[in-house]
Amino acid sequence: MRSMKAAVLEEVGLAGPYATSRPLKIKSFELQAPGRDEVLVRIRAAGLCHSDLSVINGSRLRPMPMVLGHEAAGVVAETGAGVDEVSPGDHVVLVFVPSCGHCVPCAEGRPALCIPGAVANGDGTLLSGDRRLHRDGHPVNHHLGVSAFAEYAVVSKHSVVKIDDDLPFDEAALFGCAVITGVGAVLNTAQVKAGSTVAVIGLGGVGLNSLLGARLAGARQIVAVDLNDDKLSMGKELGANATFRADDPHCAESVRDISDGGVDYAFEMAGSTAALELAWAITRRGGQTITAGLPHPDARLSLPALQIVGEERTLRGSYLGSCVPVRDIPTYIKLYQQGQLPVDKLMGEKLCLSEINSAFDRLADGGSTRQIILFDES
Repeated sequence: MRSMKAAVLEEVGLAGPYATSRPLKIKSFELQAPGRDEVLVRIRAAGLCHSDLSVINGSRLRPMPMVLGHEAAGVVAETGAGVDEVSPGDHVVLVFVPSCGHCVPCAEGRPALCIPGAVANGDGTLLSGDRRLHRDGHPVNHHLGVSAFAEYAVVSKHSVVKIDDDLPFDEAALFGCAVITGVGAVLNTAQVKAGSTVAVIGLGGVGLNSLLGARLAGARQIVAVDLNDDKLSMGKELGANATFRADDPHCAESVRDISDGGVDYAFEMAGSTAALELAWAITRRGGQTITAGLPHPDARLSLPALQIVGEERTLRGSYLGSCVPVRDIPTYIKLYQQGQLPVDKLMGEKLCLSEINSAFDRLADGGSTRQIILFDES
């Protein structure tokens, strides 16, 4: 049993500012040694994502108490029986959907939709069904099989991807969620064609990665849409040909005007039905509207049903960027190292674990890109 510090959420829905209400508490926990097919990882860097915020504000219902965090990189400290994919000392990126490799989606090459993985994530356990986190003799739930806002994490061997040692941990962490979700939505889910037109609505960490993915795919026109002028400026710096504020009443009309009736692919990355309706409105006849946003479970979408048939329109969801992590994470890292996917430009503030509540205030306000928690080497 290992003692370590972690950020735990015990109650959802506390009002902001989080720096005052402090929904996340830094406490000491006992962490069991890894079981069969499990790995102990020393966390070195963890990113803050809207999926974490959605648990804090109650949009994503999870069992409490729970140690949050799902986008991270670290070093393998110990392996359990049956693990030969990684060894102590290996650098790894953590993946928030552990795939069993045997269910129908996994057999189809769609590990992001793994059925046992989804069940375990919803229950707050590891893929084995076990909980390795404890406090005062009581089990504590794991967030998406990772729980990375902690000094250490025990995870399934299917939740780690080995990477080269020369990639800094703060950069490596981004590939566990923001990069594979955003870039993957473009390259895997939509399979954007060179010379096409693309719009991205919502320029957070995932949305900006979608923009980079569209540029990588060879889109001839990229439109960026957001409520924040600083994010729009960043979108332009990263390759957007045009930018529009989402709250402009003429936004949809303006995008359709400059794209000759609508874009080929519209990506909704804001996690709201209003943003998704806007994405649908700016998609051309025969085009694709892709969403990777996670709105509240009670949110409902209203669309003109006739358009689906009469205009051969497609509405698609994208989870984990439809990625195969063991294939895509090393590929995207290579593209980054070659200068074709400059994800380092998306990194925002770097902070320590004690600053986590204030960091979520910045994330909730929409004023940050990708904030990274760094863990001391000592």
